[in-house]
Amino acid sequence: MSFLDRLQTLFSGSAPRRRRKSASTNGPAAYFETSRLVASLIFIATVVAIVFISFVGVSSGNLPVLPNQIAPVRIVASVPFSYESAEKTQQLREQIRDRVPPVFRVDMEAYERFDAGLRQLLDGFTSVDSLPPEARPAALAGLRDNFNANGPYRATLEEIKTLYSAGDATARTAVVENGLAILNSIYRQGVHDDSSLIREPASGHTEVFQIVRADNDVVQRPADSLEDALTFLRISLATEGGDRARNQSLFRLFRNGLAPNLVFDREATRARQAEASRQLQPVVVRVERNQTIIEPDTRVTLEQYEMLAAHRRALVEKGGALLEEGLQLFGRTLLVLAMVFASLLYIRLEDPETLQSNGRLGLLALVVIINLALVRATYSLGSLPFFMENTGAASVLPYIAPVTIAPLVVAILINAGSAIYMALLIAIFTSVIYGGRIDLLVLTFLSSLVAVHACRQTRRRGNIVRGATLGGLTVAIFALLIGLVDRLPLVTISKYMAAGLLTGMVCGIIVAGLLPVLEGLFKRTTDITLLELTDYNHPLLRLMQLEAPGTYHHSLVVAQLSENAASAIGANPLLARVCALFHDIGKTKKPEYFIENQRDGINPHDDNNPSLSALIIKSHVKDGVDLALKYKLPRAVIRVIQQHHGTSLIRYFFHRAVSATRPSGAVTRPPLPATAAASATKDPFTPNLPGLEPPPVSESTYRYDGPVPNFKESAIIHLADGVEAASRSLRKVSPQHLSELIEQIFRDRLADRQLDDAPITLAELAVIKDSFIHTLLNMLHGRIAYPTGEDEAKPEAPAAAIATAAAVAAPLAPTVQAPAAPAPAKPADKPTVV
Repeated sequence: MSFLDRLQTLFSGSAPRRRRKSASTNGPAAYFETSRLVASLIFIATVVAIVFISFVGVSSGNLPVLPNQIAPVRIVASVPFSYESAEKTQQLREQIRDRVPPVFRVDMEAYERFDAGLRQLLDGFTSVDSLPPEARPAALAGLRDNFNANGPYRATLEEIKTLYSAGDATARTAVVENGLAILNSIYRQGVHDDSSLIREPASGHTEVFQIVRADNDVVQRPADSLEDALTFLRISLATEGGDRARNQSLFRLFRNGLAPNLVFDREATRARQAEASRQLQPVVVRVERNQTIIEPDTRVTLEQYEMLAAHRRALVEKGGALLEEGLQLFGRTLLVLAMVFASLLYIRLEDPETLQSNGRLGLLALVVIINLALVRATYSLGSLPFFMENTGAASVLPYIAPVTIAPLVVAILINAGSAIYMALLIAIFTSVIYGGRIDLLVLTFLSSLVAVHACRQTRRRGNIVRGATLGGLTVAIFALLIGLVDRLPLVTISKYMAAGLLTGMVCGIIVAGLLPVLEGLFKRTTDITLLELTDYNHPLLRLMQLEAPGTYHHSLVVAQLSENAASAIGANPLLARVCALFHDIGKTKKPEYFIENQRDGINPHDDNNPSLSALIIKSHVKDGVDLALKYKLPRAVIRVIQQHHGTSLIRYFFHRAVSATRPSGAVTRPPLPATAAASATKDPFTPNLPGLEPPPVSESTYRYDGPVPNFKESAIIHLADGVEAASRSLRKVSPQHLSELIEQIFRDRLADRQLDDAPITLAELAVIKDSFIHTLLNMLHGRIAYPTGEDEAKPEAPAAAIATAAAVAAPLAPTVQAPAAPAPAKPADKPTVV
């Protein structure tokens, strides 16, 4: 008891009366559910929220792009800034490096070897002089062979004879010394051919060289090629005089000693290049405000990437000031208005029930706004200093945007059609937030579609995580493909894939956790909750098993009938089954007043008048609503409890009351005093005074309070409840008898206008009828009657005895037993329907 209740008890002396919980939607709740003003406010709030989330504070300067990616939009500088460009400095360093001539060292080894060979040849000429003339050719041939063996020389005997015939030893020595002097000068200048110019790959210089001579003298000049050196040798030898043939022979001899002698000195070249680079000052780039950093639809170069990173650092240093870009706020608002209005048109065409319910509209608006807010939160992480300085990490942010939350929630709580449109809406505005990236729009929409397809009509919370993970896997696969097309590093691609997959799993966990909250907040019921309610250990079902076992069995049969019929016409079979299981829970309050729970032939209605019995019978609806509210059953179940009898007539007690009002003789009722008349009018239980005419029977007293069924599952349960009760009183179960019985019940309910508000067609009613017949024939099948010992002694049993046995074997009909008073005549196989 609350504190106020205790005060009331203290001052009044009596405890306050408890108010019955009501499931009606009258009052403020009904106003908020159906008011067009509330719907308009939801529309305006949605537009304002989407504009604020998607556009306010969003700048292209925060777009995470990587080198070699296609830029989705033009990015311009929001503030003026300057920075030291490492890329431009490196380019200038390469240019200086190319301008530094390579260093070559002069190698005199080939000259020294040739010098030794010639001097050895001169010494051999001395020994030849002492030989007779006929022996000299052979000796000169031997000297030639020895000379050629000293190196890669190809001197001929003629060239050796030419040098030998130059004169005496002094003359020959003068010729050799002159030739060696010419070779020495050539070698000291340096000789090269193309193969000897081995340089760094970046160096393309072929004209100017730094040459380190044998005496460590460094000169910077072009080196002589081997062809130039040979020409110089020929000309130098020719200036010494002598005939042409002699000079040509000496040239051929001395050219054996000429070879390229420049050796590339890599270490010395790098040292000189490093020295030149140390003197280089870093390149400073100044960027003006509104200067274009990256052009749209172009691949981002390293220089542009560096400038974008410097721009972000400048924004951080200046307090993150961002300038408005692109469309103005008014134009962006028009864009959002158009998208939201298109959403309303889609909902009007595909799901008009959602458009008529402010609760559903509020649910759609809330999940979309929350989802976009989470996407914007991931985008805003790019403004943190870490992501500003690390663009590689910032490029992962689009793949951790949780875009599948809203589509999954809508698919489970409303329907898949609305979820698909919500997925498109989320994808569009996610693309807008990240700078109009078309690839991101397609990727997020595709992943949401995969998740929605995997989670449609799910009945387990684990399936939600599985479906969301499949959506994340879709992101990972396409991130791999897009990364390969953009030629991104494998490390970056792996980060994208891991982010997409983990985000999908996290989204599934979030949705599974949010569903119970959203179900309670917006009075929605998912198949997951319905499946949990089918547990026969539910407190209410256990209570019905113990207190009203006949009603419990009746509910099981009605649940089976309703589930099969709902599946046949495309309704929700799980919802029909759950609602049917709980539709008669109110009978647990007074189970003995319902014939399916009566035992030992005791009927409490025998001591009551018809109106009181009718009131008790009707009260099980209100008692059921009270229990449903107490145990927090879904709203759909409560609606079925209210509607499963509609406003139908409790026929038995109505006919009993009518029979009681028929006078046995003509008795004139004298006028009653005013007080007595008023009492008789207000109190339906006023006993008939002896000798007076009884008052007429009011049919409204014997009708349920309703309302009539107004959705398919409720209409199915309404029909199944009556069919199941009536079928138990059949003496003979056959397709014909069942068909006639069900047809009669359907006609009675249609004539009584019990199905006027139900969105069900005559064709669907025919399908429901066939489903009822099929189910009941399988449930009310017959059994073979095994004969007893007495029956074996008799050749035949009378037909009356067989009929009696069949009647006894049949289950008791769930109707109230009729008294001895006369009742309207009915065929034996068509009992009165209650």
